[in-house]
Amino acid sequence: MSALALRVDAIRKTFRRGPKETVVALDGVSFSAQAGSLSALVGPDGAGKTTLLRLATGLLTADSGEMEVLGIDAARAPQEIQNRVGYMPQRFGLYEDLTVQENLDLYADLHGVSRATRPGRYKRLMEMTALGPFTRRLAGQLSGGMKQKLGLACALVRSPEMLLLDEPTAGVDPLSRQELWEIIGELVADRQTTVILCTSYLDEAERCSHVVVLHEGTVLAQGAPHEVSALAEGRVFLADPPEGQTARGLQARLLDSADIVDAVPDAGRVRFVLTGAGSAPRGVEATAVEPRFEDGFMTLLQRKRESVRSASFTLERPLKGHTTEAVEVRDLVRMFGSFTAVDHVSFDVRRGEIFGLLGPNGAGKTTTFRMLCGLLPATSGTLKVAGLDLRTARASARERIGYVAQKFSLYGDLTVRENLDFFASAYGLRGEARRRRTSWALEQFELGSHVDLRSAELPGGYKQRLAMAAALLHEPEILFLDEPTSGTDPLARREFWRRITALGEQGVTIIVTTHFMEEAEYCDHVAILDGGRVLAQGTPADLRTHVPAEAGRAATMENAFIAIVEKARHEDSARRRSAA
Repeated sequence: MSALALRVDAIRKTFRRGPKETVVALDGVSFSAQAGSLSALVGPDGAGKTTLLRLATGLLTADSGEMEVLGIDAARAPQEIQNRVGYMPQRFGLYEDLTVQENLDLYADLHGVSRATRPGRYKRLMEMTALGPFTRRLAGQLSGGMKQKLGLACALVRSPEMLLLDEPTAGVDPLSRQELWEIIGELVADRQTTVILCTSYLDEAERCSHVVVLHEGTVLAQGAPHEVSALAEGRVFLADPPEGQTARGLQARLLDSADIVDAVPDAGRVRFVLTGAGSAPRGVEATAVEPRFEDGFMTLLQRKRESVRSASFTLERPLKGHTTEAVEVRDLVRMFGSFTAVDHVSFDVRRGEIFGLLGPNGAGKTTTFRMLCGLLPATSGTLKVAGLDLRTARASARERIGYVAQKFSLYGDLTVRENLDFFASAYGLRGEARRRRTSWALEQFELGSHVDLRSAELPGGYKQRLAMAAALLHEPEILFLDEPTSGTDPLARREFWRRITALGEQGVTIIVTTHFMEEAEYCDHVAILDGGRVLAQGTPADLRTHVPAEAGRAATMENAFIAIVEKARHEDSARRRSAA
């Protein structure tokens, strides 16, 4: 057996929150990771994953217990650990006003990398990350995927023996995620680097040799991924939705059953997990299938099931009965100087529809969103929202839409109640109307227990709830959601989509961007953008036809996304070569 790279024994860590409250981040956690292995830490928000990584880097000290990193006592010699370990935090750790090269030089200086060894090391890192052509570009001007790769290069600039990655693929598109995993795989297989990562993508945990499932600071399970998958053996089924019902409609119905642990749309069908071994619920035609890691994970978290079941809610003013277009986009163009960010984009969204706008980082999705919300004027083209032309009635249109930004956009120093009061006032709600709507938001999004907590201190899932609640205070007809689930855990994502399904059923039109391709299965229609152009659009089933099924398995939206984007890029490259 190979040596241990990390040994964690009965680690406990607490933090102070306010003058009186103590938060237990880790409560007697024990596990180990073999040298040269790939391990994953998974669990809901607040499980203690980031705290564990920061302890392993020597940035924090445990209250009690023992931790050895590369054979070094973390409590006694944190600097020695930092000299041998690479760490990539959630927010990249980059300096956005420095270039790619300047970021690398800064990290090399900080880690004492000699001038003589830098050229060879830089060359290898640039080849690995494909950032060679961009060394003079400011980090702040890179796409999300390129920032992640630069963050990884900075963590590797000293050739560490162990690499600790905190959500390395959060907020990046499937193509960038695939590229990052190729780099991680090379580090483990070819260089025997020990890699420990936190991830919200449960399919990524399935790629690892060892997984630790955390919940509220304790270890629920650890071992090989297939051992966690086996917890759902005999409980997993695939069902076709009845005629006239969508997959997300069947999913919502199944989630309301006490006999169901989990249910998610899956390539036009619904995958669900029973609370115990048995058969499908009455009236549901289903086929038993082999469990995957995600099924075992959700089985472990059965006690958190109520939060997903209760996530459905009711609007005060349902918008049923509308059938006209909510959004009409024709030949939309947006230029920034000589750069075309959005290039003759066209699509329609009907009222009550869930419409997905997908694409790689830098594809033009957020720019399109900002124009749809009236925050950015179009260079040319036609753009109507809720029947109003945004060229002539931008302020009136904004009164009828809600917007949840890509990054948490509320005020961190204000409490939950203060944020709701502020946004209610901003939307023109006064007196009794404001009190009624803030009470509705607190009740429907189950924020009452956190009402006096500063929003910066909220767990990720609750931040998402608060942002949604603020965007719905003025009862908008159309809701724009820009990567609302980026970096959130699987439970929070299920809660989010349970609420979105309820909104759509009550007539609210939803337009969403996401990098979780399985979330595209919730959409009625999807458009895939790259380079500011629409490459393909249609129902999820239409887009999946771009990829043949493999070995009896249905093609996924992730397969379709990668195939569509790669084909378009290959054709563009061929045209440029021909023109040259």
